Amino acid sequence: MVVGFAAALLAGVIHTAAFAPLEAWYLQLFALALLARLTWTATPRRAAMLGGLFGLGWLASGFWWIHISLHQFGHLPWLLAALAVLLLAAFLACYYAAALALAAWLLTSAKPVWRIFVWPACWLLAELGRATLMTGFPWLTAGYAHTVGPLALWAPWIGVYGITALAAGIAVALAGLSLRHWCPAAVMAALLGLGALLPQDFSVSTGTLKVSLLQPNVAQDQKFDRELMAANLERLALQIESARGQVIVTPESVVPLPLDYLEPDFMQRLQRVAAQRPLLLGSFLGDEQRGYVNSLVGFGGPVAYDYGKRHLLPFGEFIPPGFHWFVKALQIPLDDQARGQHQRSFDVAGQRLRPLICYEDLFGEDFVVSMVGEGAATVLVNASNLAWFGTLMVQDQHLQFSQMRALEFQRPVIRSTNTGATAVVDHRGRVTARLAPAVAGVLEAEVEGRSGSTPYARWLQAFGLWPLWLAVALVLGLAGWRRRAS
Repeated sequence: MVVGFAAALLAGVIHTAAFAPLEAWYLQLFALALLARLTWTATPRRAAMLGGLFGLGWLASGFWWIHISLHQFGHLPWLLAALAVLLLAAFLACYYAAALALAAWLLTSAKPVWRIFVWPACWLLAELGRATLMTGFPWLTAGYAHTVGPLALWAPWIGVYGITALAAGIAVALAGLSLRHWCPAAVMAALLGLGALLPQDFSVSTGTLKVSLLQPNVAQDQKFDRELMAANLERLALQIESARGQVIVTPESVVPLPLDYLEPDFMQRLQRVAAQRPLLLGSFLGDEQRGYVNSLVGFGGPVAYDYGKRHLLPFGEFIPPGFHWFVKALQIPLDDQARGQHQRSFDVAGQRLRPLICYEDLFGEDFVVSMVGEGAATVLVNASNLAWFGTLMVQDQHLQFSQMRALEFQRPVIRSTNTGATAVVDHRGRVTARLAPAVAGVLEAEVEGRSGSTPYARWLQAFGLWPLWLAVALVLGLAGWRRRAS
């Protein structure tokens, strides 16, 4: 029994290795197949423990870097910060514990072929729950491991959550093969063969755009230091003035205070540059009464422009009820922000740029309305600041999420970040240009805009994630009816 629990915990860690920076997609299938094998004949109670340990190993090793923000910048003692990360991972692992307990209960005395539907449905239920409940935290959703490999072909059809379910089905098939159950493997082989035949071209070129993507590399503990702010803003102004692209994009909150607080000389320098090359500047809008909005402000466009972040990060950008004491103890600046209101694109040189701030690009269902129909965006823009979390793993993981958005919507993604990963991703999800992490610089690159809607974008725009929820409900409902009838 102990060996099985240890194997589940280790499988979770292996699961993390499947994601960036390794991009070893096959490890995701192997790790999940091991979990499926461990739970094949398990009781609901044992399946819950195995699923919880897998989730704990996966999520704790997958976002251990939260410890940096809590300890180094939030000033929590090292041990308490580590415990906080473990508690978060354990809480989120409960989704997988509950899902696998349900799968074990539904599959009691079921034929092996039922597993290829019920087990992935339960796994998808857990992933959808983690992505949507209590504002959602879908970091390292299983499907993101497949921005490369054969399952990437399914991205423009079923998106990251569809790939998540498909990967779970393959894992069950692999587990079944170890027990000489051939039917699940045959079904999954047919689905993989179908994927290779699916059409892949749903967008057309709208021309190219030269972009300048800034990476200031300002340490997080210096960003809000009033004694250093003037020097940081001077270096920022010099970077902006040196840029050569048709549009300049800065990271999230590169100006770490509301624009109204800036010196007139600084604003005039920005206006002079923007008269030649439009600029998207990360700053804050609003006031104490209405709240401050994490924004990208457009300079030099045909009309006044600003985009406000809509999907806020719990504890960092808004405070959940009952946790004010905890967040205030961490001394996070601008810790309770207001939400942005619109999804307009920023028009530059015949291209329509759709901003996304920080981890907003994990929620494709939130911005799909701007990806479909007349006037749809041709380029996605992500502005981020991951200096809170160091450079190891977190930057590559976030870049991989942008690659999945590119595959789902067949749009390029340009990324301007404080410390990395500043990069350009084409509409096929390939990284075509990237700055080294933790260095100051300007990435001068060319991006090809695209128009047209993928099947995934169309059904997501029409129905949201409801088709996936309904598919899960249908499979689990049939499984429950079969169990009751048997």
